[in-house]
Amino acid sequence: MTLQERLDRIAAVLDRNKAEDIETFDLEESGYMANGVVIATALADRHLNALVDFIKEDLKPAGEQFLNADGNEEWIALDLGDILVHIMTKTAREKYHMEAFLEEFEAKKAREEA
Repeated sequence: MTLQERLDRIAAVLDRNKAEDIETFDLEESGYMANGVVIATALADRHLNALVDFIKEDLKPAGEQFLNADGNEEWIALDLGDILVHIMTKTAREKYHMEAFLEEFEAKKAREEA
């Protein structure tokens, strides 16, 4: 399975379980610490934990390995080795602006490919 297919699968699980504002980033060859990143917004702190469970239930049988999960009631990060999944509350997402940070890596990758 390609990196993009894996990112799409994670996004589909999140979408199916009511996550909002799901974004995927293919950062392979960009210099970022992971090849791919998925960011999604949970509706509330309980929803945040439920989304983590849904991702694990769906992806473990497909062979994805979960190396670490770390977070709090506003933000949980899942480490799948070459993919990071950030599930955040709306408040945390607005505070940290992860998209803007990751878009810089995407732009760098596009410049280098050109």
